[in-house]
Amino acid sequence: MFTRALPYVDPLRSRGRIYRAYAAFSGSVVGRWLSRHLLWKLDPVLMRLTGGRVGMVVMVPTALLQTVGARTGRVRRNAVIYFHDRDRVTIIPSKAGAPENPAWYYNVCANPDVTFGGRRFRAVVVDDEAERARLWELADRVFPPFANYREMAARVGRTIPVIQLIPAPGGEE
Repeated sequence: MFTRALPYVDPLRSRGRIYRAYAAFSGSVVGRWLSRHLLWKLDPVLMRLTGGRVGMVVMVPTALLQTVGARTGRVRRNAVIYFHDRDRVTIIPSKAGAPENPAWYYNVCANPDVTFGGRRFRAVVVDDEAERARLWELADRVFPPFANYREMAARVGRTIPVIQLIPAPGGEE
């Protein structure tokens, strides 16, 4: 299967009005419902079939994260929003501010060797608070609803993790 190269996503690049409007809709009640119940379920299938060229979540930078199930050991695929931080890729297991982390987060913690956008990486959960704050500033620039998701999660006692993907040697799949 052909997989396109993982496009570089500069978190400091300014986003246009259409992008900001789309992101705002994505963070609304209706947008979150559509995302959780439809778009994020169809996206992995569509991205896999098209080699990552087409996804349901238009405009927002997403790629296919392939993990190994923490309990089952089976391959799992999820579309994930991302951005670059120098040579690393940052992903946020926000689950739209839900009270629990997405299942793929537990897979990444149990089996940190992952494939993302057709490249191999090692996943690391960022624990340093200063680094988390820096990465959250960048994440909010890429996808502004993340700020609202953090508030929603905090209301139920959840802290949304930040994960950085470190390129594996010879990382092309």
